Amino acid sequence: MSDGTPICSAKGCRAAAVWVLAWNNPKIHTPERRKTWLACEEHREHLSQFLGVRGMLKEVVTLAEWETPERQGRD
Repeated sequence: MSDGTPICSAKGCRAAAVWVLAWNNPKIHTPERRKTWLACEEHREHLSQFLGVRGMLKEVVTLAEWETPERQGRD
């Protein structure tokens, strides 16, 4: 989608993102650092499990919630 719509981070997926998976790798990131992957409905569980089994998943929220003004200070 070239209209600026956020796209799912799953390999080969071109669906619109609905979820934000906030994560960090404790081996290389400070505890407060948050990296993000985006997920469509279909890939949210798969991507969450991938990060979860590695101990890296910190939070899963809707894209709309992630973009609220209260959360804008995040990386």
